[in-house]
Amino acid sequence: MYEQITRNKWRSFFLILFFLGLIFALSWAFGELTGLGPQGMIFAAVIAVAMTFGSYYASDKIVLAISRAKPVQKKDYPYLYNVVEGLAIAAGLPKPRCYVIDDTAPNAFASGRNPKNSVIVVTKGLLEKLNRAELEGVIAHEMSHIKNRDVLVQTLAVVMVGVVALLSDWILRTFIWGRGRKRSSGKSSGNAAAIFVVVALVLAILSPLIAQLLKLSISRKREFLADANGALLTRYPPGLASALKKLSEDKEPLEAANKATAHLYIVNPLKDIKGKVNKLFSTHPPIEERISALEKM
Repeated sequence: MYEQITRNKWRSFFLILFFLGLIFALSWAFGELTGLGPQGMIFAAVIAVAMTFGSYYASDKIVLAISRAKPVQKKDYPYLYNVVEGLAIAAGLPKPRCYVIDDTAPNAFASGRNPKNSVIVVTKGLLEKLNRAELEGVIAHEMSHIKNRDVLVQTLAVVMVGVVALLSDWILRTFIWGRGRKRSSGKSSGNAAAIFVVVALVLAILSPLIAQLLKLSISRKREFLADANGALLTRYPPGLASALKKLSEDKEPLEAANKATAHLYIVNPLKDIKGKVNKLFSTHPPIEERISALEKM
């Protein structure tokens, strides 16, 4: 279990590092094509920092509003509160605020920029369809997301995808306006300039797709890590495994979910994606693989 946790942490770290490398390459290409040079890279960095801070501080409020989640008190759902309080103590975290979505499709997610400002959101369907051991497994999974700072990692990934898309668009516009071709032809002649222009164009076209795949890969790795940490927290992997099986078998759609928030939930609330190629575009690893990993613990 500990080896799996360490492995997933390192994979997430290297994926973020690759993300930064991709942004650096696009920033450099943008600076060279437009003649801005280092100023182009500085401009991209400022945009990235501004988007990160904005998303970091407002992401939880936006997600709760989109999901139509309502805050609840202990008197409303004492069963839920007891589970959350107990697992928060076990994890050494402040008790997250509890929210409930009025939907019979079973699912859950965690949000908040840090443990002190964290929330755990569950649907009414989750409370109605899971037994205590299964509910504890799901809440422990979400508590692990909070403890692992997964919301921060996901926010960074989403922001980086946005920065890559912006840089890619700017580079393509330099070709449309002709400034990039003029810059390249004025700077040098021959094959070197032509190769640079082609590489920059290919990079601008492919980067948004690469960035999206990286973001989804990070999301999938964090799910495996939260599964492992959640099982470690409850000391009962079969509880979470049973919950995942129930959630995957329930075909009722979650109306409050959409493509922007799907990656937050413990299981994909949208239609399952099948096929080896299409799995690359899934926000979650296959349920069968997650259950198999839990059964081996």
